[in-house]
Amino acid sequence: MKPGSGPRWTRSLRFRLLAATLVALLLAIALAGGLLAGLFRDHVMRQFGDTLAARLDQVTALLEFDTTGQPRIDTTTLTEPRWSRPYSGLYWQVDGGTGAAQRGVLRSRSLWDATLDLPADAVAGGAVHVHEGLGPDAARLMLVERTVKRDDAAATPWRLIVAADLGEAEAAVARFNSVLLASLAGLLALLCAAAVAQVAVGLAPLRALQRALAAVHEGRADRLAGRFPDEVQPLIDDFNHVLDRNAEVVARARTQAGNLAHAVKTPLAVMSQAAATARLRAEGAAELASLVEEQVGVAHRHVEWHLARSRAAAAQGVPGARVALAPAVAGLLHTMARVHDGRGLAFVCDPIDPGMAFAGEAQDLNEILGNVLDNACKWASREVRVAASAVTADTGSRLRIVIDDDGPGIDAERRGAVMARGARLDESVPGSGLGLAIVQDLASLYGGNLALESAPTGGLRVVLELPAA
Repeated sequence: MKPGSGPRWTRSLRFRLLAATLVALLLAIALAGGLLAGLFRDHVMRQFGDTLAARLDQVTALLEFDTTGQPRIDTTTLTEPRWSRPYSGLYWQVDGGTGAAQRGVLRSRSLWDATLDLPADAVAGGAVHVHEGLGPDAARLMLVERTVKRDDAAATPWRLIVAADLGEAEAAVARFNSVLLASLAGLLALLCAAAVAQVAVGLAPLRALQRALAAVHEGRADRLAGRFPDEVQPLIDDFNHVLDRNAEVVARARTQAGNLAHAVKTPLAVMSQAAATARLRAEGAAELASLVEEQVGVAHRHVEWHLARSRAAAAQGVPGARVALAPAVAGLLHTMARVHDGRGLAFVCDPIDPGMAFAGEAQDLNEILGNVLDNACKWASREVRVAASAVTADTGSRLRIVIDDDGPGIDAERRGAVMARGARLDESVPGSGLGLAIVQDLASLYGGNLALESAPTGGLRVVLELPAA
């Protein structure tokens, strides 16, 4: 079964919260009910036993022995009327120390013709033992007993027993359990209602989020708007950041498409007019061919520039993009040496740490460094030097790449002008004036920077700062 392909109700966050809460409530109520019922029963039975022990003390105080050692109790002094009412549920009995024949030597009138049956255990003198047993009509009784004897050590021990029907105590426990069950059921109902209300209130922001997403989807809003809890707000902020980023990419794409159309339109218009002129003058065919070749080259450079911008804009911030710097620089220097082989230039590259890498696309890094190196080669007299280092900035780790040439350099007041698109300080040097403009645009798209300075050799120093992987 595919993930998330189960019943819909099992995938509901509301159902999961309610189910977990209700199960926890049921367990808590059941445990609390069992504990309270047990505590109340123990309390009732303890009180019942204490009452019987007090009645046993009363009977013990009335016990006397005659001259023959036989026990006797003056029943007229017993004030409890249930002692005299047959099968009233309250009984007393005096047994001989040993043998079943000595059972019920004395007993209350309430026992009538029955006797109390106790296990034949040994009870220390004066100690009270508690038992449960059966009485008249098989009623469940609680019995307390004590062994007493006359003052002389050789006297026969006697067992005094007081018993009472457990029915009243059991009825009290049953009444309490009924009230407890009803109370806990009501409490459970209230807690369940509170849980439902809590889940409804807690998930209300998600419904607001759903409405905000619907507004974005339907084009009524361009970002998620509204007030959300602190736990949800970071998600909203990240999503709005993605929406803003997408809107920025779309706007940039539209602008670049417009720029590309405008850039290609001009050379095409020039070629169109030249073709019309050549149609009138056949001798203009050679001039037309030269002009077409030049303008096609210009159009090609514009297309490459805008494609590079589009590629960089799409690749910016893509996780995992990484290009080792040292091999890229080595490959470009080898290419430049072949392109400018007739110039006799020397290419010097300071050692570059193998761990240094550019956080972006390899094609963009080659475009950036290739344009700067090509520009340096065009103006250098004898040498082009490259150095790279890693620096730390507020925006994170950066690569600082320095490219020097020993050419005539550029005056400080004119350095800003060469960064403009199509700017050329010397028309005798071939090119379209787009090299440094492309570098500046690509570097800025990656959050980097390009600066022009004076090189120690007197020429131009180009300082690039690019994001490090």
